[in-house]
Amino acid sequence: MPFEPLKNAGGSRRRLGDVANLNVLTSDNLHLSQVMEEATNQRLEASSVQLIAQELEEANSGSANEDKVADLLRNSLAMNTELAYESDLRHFRDWGGRLPASVDTICSYIASHAGALSVATIQRRIATLSKAHEAAGLVNPCRAQITKAALRGLKRKFGMAQRQAKPLLRDDLFVVLDRLGTTLRDQRDRALLLLGFAGGFRRSELVALEHADIETTRQGLIVTVRRSKTDQEGAGRRLGIPHGRTRHCPVAAVESWLVASGLDTGPLFRPITRHGYLAANALTGDAVSVLLRERMAAAGMNPEGYSGHSLRAGFATSAANAGVTAHRIRAQTGHASDAMLTRYIRHGNLFLDNAVGCLL
Repeated sequence: MPFEPLKNAGGSRRRLGDVANLNVLTSDNLHLSQVMEEATNQRLEASSVQLIAQELEEANSGSANEDKVADLLRNSLAMNTELAYESDLRHFRDWGGRLPASVDTICSYIASHAGALSVATIQRRIATLSKAHEAAGLVNPCRAQITKAALRGLKRKFGMAQRQAKPLLRDDLFVVLDRLGTTLRDQRDRALLLLGFAGGFRRSELVALEHADIETTRQGLIVTVRRSKTDQEGAGRRLGIPHGRTRHCPVAAVESWLVASGLDTGPLFRPITRHGYLAANALTGDAVSVLLRERMAAAGMNPEGYSGHSLRAGFATSAANAGVTAHRIRAQTGHASDAMLTRYIRHGNLFLDNAVGCLL
């Protein structure tokens, strides 16, 4: 369906046409015209169903088992999970592994990558191999005691500390926002950063928002998140974004973006070419990370260690610093349990009522 002409920051009307195909891309939309098409082609050419089926066929496991795996992957997996399975199975195959695998093969695979890959990555790949065997009705070498012992040894030797995105705290976010101007891209980025922070959104949730998901009320905005990492069946949830009490109001920022862009349907946050054209597609999660780091650098801040997740982490940490309860934080972020918030809350409380502050 063709899009209606949109207004740019200067008020002139421009047609979208085939903007997404123009070779005038900027850092926030490079992922759209090239990477997304390549990823789509890769998924069509080598889906996880095909990868597992290929391994089973080579092992003469029979079509019944292949059908079980295919049915599992078609009906039970979210897109990101399927992509992760594809990556894990391909890595195992490229290493020289085959399905079904023996216990010795699995333990050798663990030992070969110990120290080179993170413990979390190795664990995820072993979990994928475990699911593949069980879905096909095969003996599962990943559940063998020697495999479990190898994983315990891996964790003891290399530790389980995970690299986490640094939280972009409220005051630091305000420094970034203070450097933004009034161009169309500035207005988009202001709305994206403020809404991402205020909603505690995952970057995948943020870029999936559409115009129809935003409802304006007297109290602020009601945002509908139709699907998320913890809601793979698409039950959806609604959360409120109230009017801000500071100079940076997320409601005002979103409303200004909608007026400036002229959007009345489709993706809420889209790429903008250097000539001021809006693309028809939504931004990608990777583009959010690039955008955030570029805006931080422009504000004189070191962007190292920050990503699209920094908005979500920054909201949770800032809320914990302000004494907001875990229950109220979870109501905004949609975390399934307090356990997932613990890392943020602990970080936020490191300096609250700190014993050293009473002494020095």
